[in-house]
Amino acid sequence: MIRGETIVFIGIAAVITGMLLIFIGTAFLSSGKTEGSDNTKVSTGGVVLIGPIPIIFGNDKSMVSIAVLGAIIIMVISYILFYRGSL
Repeated sequence: MIRGETIVFIGIAAVITGMLLIFIGTAFLSSGKTEGSDNTKVSTGGVVLIGPIPIIFGNDKSMVSIAVLGAIIIMVISYILFYRGSL
């Protein structure tokens, strides 16, 4: 059985890791070549989970498919974590 302190530590570590990845990614993008680079394409996508219902959005077909895959993975992991005692 996983203790509560371990779950809290994992959550805090995930938030800190996410913030560091955002900072590092921003630093890499800002240090890149900005003059005369017209071939830059930005794609966005995301998932909002409201209970069991996912709301998926994006401006590119590939990003939407990645968001769908991510939503499925998140739902399977949450199902395993919440209902593993009744399996």
